[in-house]
Amino acid sequence: MLEGDIGLEGLSSKEDPAAQAAGAVDGEGAPPGGPGAQAAAMRVNEKYSTLPAEDRSVHIINICAIEDIGYLPSEGTLLNSLSVDPDAKCKYGLYFRDGKRKVDYVLVYHHKRPSGSRTLARRLHHNDASPAARSARQDQPLPGKGSLVSTGGPDPPLDFHEDDKRFRREEYEGNLLEAGLELERDEDTKIHGVGFVKIHAPWNVLCREAEFLKLKMPTKKLYHMNETRGLLKKINSVLQKITDPIQPKVAEHRPQTMKRLSYPFSREKQHLFDLSDKDSFFDSKTRSSIVYEILKRTTCTKAKYSMGQGEGRKKDSALLSKRRKCGKYGITSLLANGVYSAAYPLHDGDYEGENVEFNDRKLLYEEWASYGVFYKYQPIDLVRKYFGEKIGLYFAWLGVYTQMLIPASVVGVIVFLYGCVTVNENIPSMEMCDQRQNITMCPLCDKTCSYWKMSSACATARASHLFDNPATVFFSVFMALWAATFMEHWKRKQMRLNYRWDLTGFEEEEEAVKDHPRAEYEARVLEKSLRKESRNKEKRRNIPEESTNKWKQRVKTAMAGVKLTDKVKLTWRDRVPAYFTNLVSIVFMIAVTFAIVLGVIIYRISTAAALAMNSSPSVRSNIRVTVTATAVIINLVVIILLDEVYGCIARWLTKIEVPKTEKSFEERLIFKAFLLKFVNSYTPIFYVAFFKGRFVGRPGDYVYIFRSFRMEECAPGGCLMELCIQLSIIMLGKQLIQNNLFEIGIPKMKKFIRYLRLKRQSASAHNVQVKRVQRYEADFTLEPFAGLTPEYMEMIIQFGFVTLFVASFPLAPLFALLNNIIEIRLDAKKFVTELRRPVAVRAKDIGIWYNILRGIGKLAVIINAFVISFTSDFIPRLVYLYMYSQTGTMHGFVNHTLSSFNVSDFQDGTAPNDPLDLGYEVHVCRYKDYREPPWSDHKYDISKDFWAVLAARLAFVIVFQNLVMFMSDFVDWVIPDIPKDISLQMHKEKVLMVELFMREEQGKQQLLDTWMDKGPRKDEPCNHHSPRASPSGPGYHAGAL
Repeated sequence: MLEGDIGLEGLSSKEDPAAQAAGAVDGEGAPPGGPGAQAAAMRVNEKYSTLPAEDRSVHIINICAIEDIGYLPSEGTLLNSLSVDPDAKCKYGLYFRDGKRKVDYVLVYHHKRPSGSRTLARRLHHNDASPAARSARQDQPLPGKGSLVSTGGPDPPLDFHEDDKRFRREEYEGNLLEAGLELERDEDTKIHGVGFVKIHAPWNVLCREAEFLKLKMPTKKLYHMNETRGLLKKINSVLQKITDPIQPKVAEHRPQTMKRLSYPFSREKQHLFDLSDKDSFFDSKTRSSIVYEILKRTTCTKAKYSMGQGEGRKKDSALLSKRRKCGKYGITSLLANGVYSAAYPLHDGDYEGENVEFNDRKLLYEEWASYGVFYKYQPIDLVRKYFGEKIGLYFAWLGVYTQMLIPASVVGVIVFLYGCVTVNENIPSMEMCDQRQNITMCPLCDKTCSYWKMSSACATARASHLFDNPATVFFSVFMALWAATFMEHWKRKQMRLNYRWDLTGFEEEEEAVKDHPRAEYEARVLEKSLRKESRNKEKRRNIPEESTNKWKQRVKTAMAGVKLTDKVKLTWRDRVPAYFTNLVSIVFMIAVTFAIVLGVIIYRISTAAALAMNSSPSVRSNIRVTVTATAVIINLVVIILLDEVYGCIARWLTKIEVPKTEKSFEERLIFKAFLLKFVNSYTPIFYVAFFKGRFVGRPGDYVYIFRSFRMEECAPGGCLMELCIQLSIIMLGKQLIQNNLFEIGIPKMKKFIRYLRLKRQSASAHNVQVKRVQRYEADFTLEPFAGLTPEYMEMIIQFGFVTLFVASFPLAPLFALLNNIIEIRLDAKKFVTELRRPVAVRAKDIGIWYNILRGIGKLAVIINAFVISFTSDFIPRLVYLYMYSQTGTMHGFVNHTLSSFNVSDFQDGTAPNDPLDLGYEVHVCRYKDYREPPWSDHKYDISKDFWAVLAARLAFVIVFQNLVMFMSDFVDWVIPDIPKDISLQMHKEKVLMVELFMREEQGKQQLLDTWMDKGPRKDEPCNHHSPRASPSGPGYHAGAL
């Protein structure tokens, strides 16, 4: 018997020796041949059996000899064509072929089918050879160690790389069988060259793993949840009736007054749980997560073969053997190495079509993933039941965020309407539009630009009042408090979900998951250990042996061996090159972003100068709007393109760091991606808000870029209107193009390309498949789940647009709300219809994203303080009103903010080419700044008014920042993180649990006393879950734990 074989149970030593040579085939029925051949085929099918455990008399035989007898895919196809619908019993791939055991997980691999002549030779050899000949095949070497026995000519040369993958799969699947899982193979599919291994976890394995993972399961104990009373109960009842039309028609979403007491599953306390229906006790989400934990933990480490024969392969064989002995290959490593091409749990069934059985996926599609139910609440409990807690928390957070945008949108619309109503009463804009004042402004560029009337900027001044009015200050304070309230509201909602989903006391499993190493980390550790071992061998080879002191030499060798067996880890020295590459790459990417912004600035300056030379008056009057709009569109395109590039660069930089765990990898990836995308998205906005018009200089002494491009100025009404245009176009463009168009278009395009590729492969196959597409085949054509980082990232960037510069764009919450209403259904549709079903992951919070949200909320207070103080004219108006106005009104404010310049003081070559463009000669022009007039003793120096306004601006920043942060912290302190009713319910659960166990102990004591009084009697053992070998089912192998 081979090394990896498992002994037979229920067979005598006098049985047909062909049974010892049997391998695994695709048997979907009895093969052709006599009774002896059929009996042998029955024994062959036991590796991937289609019968329930209690009906099998043979357990597992000859795991590693699968390729020795040849695979017979065409026989199953022939039998399928003879039956009416052979897949109806297994519900088209949701169950094993027996129709009883559910498929909990699927492994996918690519294989090369043997040629027709070779398949025929193998079939003839399998069916017609005598028992003695078949018995002799037991002693033949495995593929890669010797040639295969075949008839009809020599076999084609073996692909040793494919052999390597096949043998790894065989060993890994054998270890899965030893761990208690049940497997079934299917290579007779519509996808040519792709095989599937279906995995089923029997009851005893589910119980064992649930106990290891400390899964909280509902017990038989029911208790009443605390209900509100009095006036609060009536209010809740009225609200429930009002909101009933917008509630999803899902059983899990209905309010419940009773709840089952939950307790970590234990095989010793199975009597506490309701096991009347074992098939539904562990739902599909839990079953797949349990199987995934086994797949991660199970390894293939034995080197049972070499790469081939001959001197040329000795070195490769030795290296491979060493790697196989030292390395551990779990499912993550096998996927990374291409041994398996995919691994995923199955969807519950189809979501649309005729005669589709009702399932959770179909229910989610109808009540959640449809645009027609956009006005309804999300069925979060059903989302968690189907996709797991981590994805459920994301959609719960997205729903809370969208709900909280409703009051912010209402207040923002009110602020905007206030600006619309008061625009005709705004004295500064009325003064700017008054043509009777005849204010002549200095040229906006050298030579080509001429003097211009301030009244020509009337439209810009009136529009800026819509966003730059006293109400925007109130709105900035409101949004800062809104952000703090949103964070507190989410923490309370999160605690409610933790209680409802039995996630309290979850830290133990979190620590276990955190310590699980990634496949790439294990590969690097293996590489480091091999290098260390080779260096030590070189040292021992170079040191001459001391024949006089052999005992000392033996001690040194033993000590070297001990050191080699020490656990090797990656230290900071191993990661120094990666850290240096990260630092240089991130600095370079940020520099690229700044360079692009500088390029857009130069574009604006040069385009404005070029348009000023146009002979059309309409073009020259709209120079500022044209330049701003085109520049923002360029910025938008660059931001969208760089977002995709930076996402790929961030992932690559994280990979070369080789983080140890998935959690560490995810956190580092999020940090890098957020840093790069934050800089990319907000740098153009920061420039307009805080730098444009600040370093211009003055007429006659302007600041130049590269000695040729004059720095651009803000409009007479300030840069706030331009900031609003920049923010609105970038925000709406990103949401429309990147978030929605990309999310809809790119997945559908990928799915269509994958469909065409698979269809072309199927058309080129030799055997025409007539069977219906199985569930695992349909899911294989879907897009793999790539994590929640992109989903969170786009929402976090949007949260920054809503909070960071909300003083300049009060309508930002409204547009975010409209986008999120679509985004929720778009993401839901993608998860239900476009993606493979993700593995359910338990999580009690949203992780690092919460800290990023809090950081953005704090930063928003500071940025809005500076926007109000330095970008808008709010502070200069207050200073003028209370310090310089003689009438106590805003009359004369525009003239107060303008300085005078004598045109005779222009530098040579900078004066306008056409000084008479306005029809009269200009002697003094005006520009926006606080400087001394040309007739002063200190002409063009900064005036005292500038310092007064600057002091007021800085004072406002300090007062606003501290006041708003104090109010935010006060909101944080006032609102408790854990709702009072949830705290009481958790305490009640603990009390009930203690009472339950106390009653159980009392019952045991009474039973023991009764037994002692009456004397011992013979009983059946009550420990039904204890592992025991059974001839009718898979043995329980404790060594696989």
